[in-house]
Amino acid sequence: MAKSDIDVLIKLVAKLPALGTRSARRIVLHLLKNKDTQLTPLIEALQNLNENVKACRICHNFDTSEICSICGDEKRDSKTLCIVQDVTDLWAMERSGFYKGKYHVLGGVLSAIDGVLPQDLNIDSLIARLSSEGVTEVILALPATVDGQITVQYLLHHLKPLNVKLSTLALGLPVGAELDYMDDGTIEMALQSRKQM
Repeated sequence: MAKSDIDVLIKLVAKLPALGTRSARRIVLHLLKNKDTQLTPLIEALQNLNENVKACRICHNFDTSEICSICGDEKRDSKTLCIVQDVTDLWAMERSGFYKGKYHVLGGVLSAIDGVLPQDLNIDSLIARLSSEGVTEVILALPATVDGQITVQYLLHHLKPLNVKLSTLALGLPVGAELDYMDDGTIEMALQSRKQM
């Protein structure tokens, strides 16, 4: 591998989320020092990922089949649909082990600054699912950002006529948090999302 090939790889790795040039250099050097145990298996895994993984045609999750394992699982509650921004949010919900319904991945949130419009998201397929799958509850699990909340309002406007129960995740204080360490916005959301005991 020529020096220029190493530089190209460092630049590509540095483009990955949460990595910069310095981290990318360390990763590439580590891979080069451990070709047999790390680099070769990584190359094979990336090739398999590229060739075999696709977006689920129902919910837009990633899997090796056209219908992902969650959509194909008949034991899951098909009457409840959780709307998430991206696959990473779906993975976070699954990691909790609490939610047993199905999902719909929007593929982003509406954003005037970034030029993301409703047609850029998986909203049409969401509405089609709600019309055909007998869903009775939709949980909007979108981020508590300005763009996330604009997307929630847009979806509420378009989903209310479908006569499904609509809810959002509660917002506020994380478990084990102390008020002194919370920002003003989090405290405000916690107050607004309070429930009666």
